[in-house]
Amino acid sequence: MDRLTRAEMQERNRLRVLAAAEDEFTERGFREAKIDGIAERAELTRGAVYSNFPGKRALYFAVLADLAERASEPPCSERERTVREALSAFARAWLVRLPLAADEQHGSARLGVDLMSEILIDERTRRPFTQLMKLDAILLGLALERLRPAETPVGRLVRVAEATLTTLYGASQMAAAAPGFVEPFDIVSVCERLADLDLGDTWQPPHIPYIPQARPTDEPWSPPPATDVIGGQAARLTGDGVVAVLGLHRLEASEEALRAASPGATVTAVLVTGDPGELAPLARLAVAELRNCLRPAFPPWAWPRLQVVHDESGVLAAAAGVPAVSDETEVAVRVEAGRIVARADGRGACHAAASDGRPPAWP
Repeated sequence: MDRLTRAEMQERNRLRVLAAAEDEFTERGFREAKIDGIAERAELTRGAVYSNFPGKRALYFAVLADLAERASEPPCSERERTVREALSAFARAWLVRLPLAADEQHGSARLGVDLMSEILIDERTRRPFTQLMKLDAILLGLALERLRPAETPVGRLVRVAEATLTTLYGASQMAAAAPGFVEPFDIVSVCERLADLDLGDTWQPPHIPYIPQARPTDEPWSPPPATDVIGGQAARLTGDGVVAVLGLHRLEASEEALRAASPGATVTAVLVTGDPGELAPLARLAVAELRNCLRPAFPPWAWPRLQVVHDESGVLAAAAGVPAVSDETEVAVRVEAGRIVARADGRGACHAAASDGRPPAWP
């Protein structure tokens, strides 16, 4: 039998730790789970657990992210759908995951009940989570906008998406704190009615004096293979478009790139972080949970026109000329004919690189 390489052994141990941690968290709950118990279940040392994950919270985020990414939701079977119908289906997909009053105290349905308390406890997780929610609302809003009839006045539906996510996260918290209190059908009805609200949501591009100028350049563009985690397929990175490298404190800037880009241009948000051990799994979890609810709610043609790529190692960022990343990173490049032809960095970089001096395309 061939001996495993060091990398193969590390990956095998990582998977053993994840499986053991899932069992420990499911059986004991996050609060009572112990690293020593996880190590014993995995038949590894305590040091082997910490060599793969920096702490119990990071491991908890990773377990939840892994489960969310493995979930297989049935695709939307409708060829046409209204905004109201999509919000209803999105809410149903969200609520079906919540624990019921009859669920046991610690079971698979309750595995994620400690998530929000662990996010709230630390500013290092609260701030990235805020931006992850901004990104989720942008993605949901973009999908809703694509469902509107052609004669509907142009405008954003991101605020409707924000209200929807606020309602559903509130329902999740109540289901955890007071099982049986939440009536799921009422929550679905609330989300449906959000489609009828006029929240005066119009797109406001960044204030012009503060937008950096995109610098013309001529650089090679040879991106490594990557996955668009929203579409669940290989990301389209070699065609004309905009690639935005965004730290987890700057994710809402992805909308600036999308709104300013030329019609038909591919826009990709590359998510990076200065804390890949803990924050990268949190990012994977937030995006995967949204995707799992988008899939049964929206027909494929209505999915948001924004690719999302997780770049935990920074290899894609480096290909875009960003060798060092942090949670404050905002760098955008415009790609044409297989070359990087413009780049910008700092706040407003996404708008600058995507617009190339053109007036905003959205009201």
